[in-house]
Amino acid sequence: MEYKKVTFSFTDVEEYQKDILIAELGDIGFDTFEDTETGFDAFIIANQFNEEELKSILASYGDELVHEYVVSSIAPENWNEEWEKNFTPLIINDDCYVRATFHEHQPQYKYEIVIDPKMAFGTGHHQTTTMMMLYILEADVQDKVILDMGAGTGILGILASKRGAKDIVAIDNDEVCYSSAIENANLNEIDNLTSLCGSKDVIPQQEFDIILANINRNILLDQIESYAAVLRQGGSIYFSGFYETPDLGMIKDHCAKFGLNYIDHKKIGDWVAAKFVKS
Repeated sequence: MEYKKVTFSFTDVEEYQKDILIAELGDIGFDTFEDTETGFDAFIIANQFNEEELKSILASYGDELVHEYVVSSIAPENWNEEWEKNFTPLIINDDCYVRATFHEHQPQYKYEIVIDPKMAFGTGHHQTTTMMMLYILEADVQDKVILDMGAGTGILGILASKRGAKDIVAIDNDEVCYSSAIENANLNEIDNLTSLCGSKDVIPQQEFDIILANINRNILLDQIESYAAVLRQGGSIYFSGFYETPDLGMIKDHCAKFGLNYIDHKKIGDWVAAKFVKS
């Protein structure tokens, strides 16, 4: 599968402006982002790239965001070279060590996760993934049945499995993510993760103890009703992929319609992750 890379360079950009732009790019199909010294690189499947949509988003900033961008094509065989240049090992909460296959094994950590992104989102480096992993490290997942929506590389389900989850269903609407989750589960010797390709339409009609959904605000608002339908009474749901203002309030209000009660939230930079429980 061919990808497009858009390299953004900025002058005097604020971090929150970059985060907002990344979220808007996610809404039009960009699924992976890597920081650079002058901005960031954004990646999108080639046949989903619409430069007019991109220009429209950038134009909405007017003179507030001084920028340049360059579009280039990346053949599948060059993808590893792209992310290997930027993928550094990640330590979360002194318990979890996330590395690539070319990094050294570190046995001193309780949980070690090996990730080969293969053009899929989710190496733990983005704030939203980090916060979701922190929630998993805090939660009681022992013997729980878990649904992971927007699974990307499968990293969240893999961590849950390593912490004792009984079964994980990982769903993503991107075929690359679907296969990436399978490959990463195998890399980590996880045999209780089932990867499905699709959206809310492929959610199995069964009860889940925990639901993880790290996507974006608009998709979450569309899918919350579907999540609530398969979450058991007393079950927990963790959301991320949005901002504190105004997104968190919108998520809270929508969740309340389906008996999902807000418990708390985490925040890193402008990004938020939140926990809800079904009453």
